[in-house]
Amino acid sequence: MNEMGDTYAEVKLIGNGKQISQRLLVDTGATYSWIRANTLKKLGVKLTRVKKFETIEGKFIHKKIGFVEVECMGEKAPTVVVFATKNDSEVLGLHALEGLALEVDPINRKLKKSRAIT
Repeated sequence: MNEMGDTYAEVKLIGNGKQISQRLLVDTGATYSWIRANTLKKLGVKLTRVKKFETIEGKFIHKKIGFVEVECMGEKAPTVVVFATKNDSEVLGLHALEGLALEVDPINRKLKKSRAIT
């Protein structure tokens, strides 16, 4: 069941021959997907670099990022992931959605395949 106004996606995160299924909040305002660091470590995701992010409060924080394959609605694509802490929300970001050719149906609050990419 969706919480009011929220859209969730059932995804598989895939790395190094391992996969983990998760239900993630879809956040089209987030460029990258944010996944707990312990989950990414279980998948063997390697840190590729550190990026600076601006928080909603206007503060700047540094976060590790890496790459993982994500699967949703029968589509698979590599995507950038942020190594999230326990205090961070886990979200499916815009980079993953675009790679998967998925978009949010705002009326039904569900993901759908993009009509622009077939």
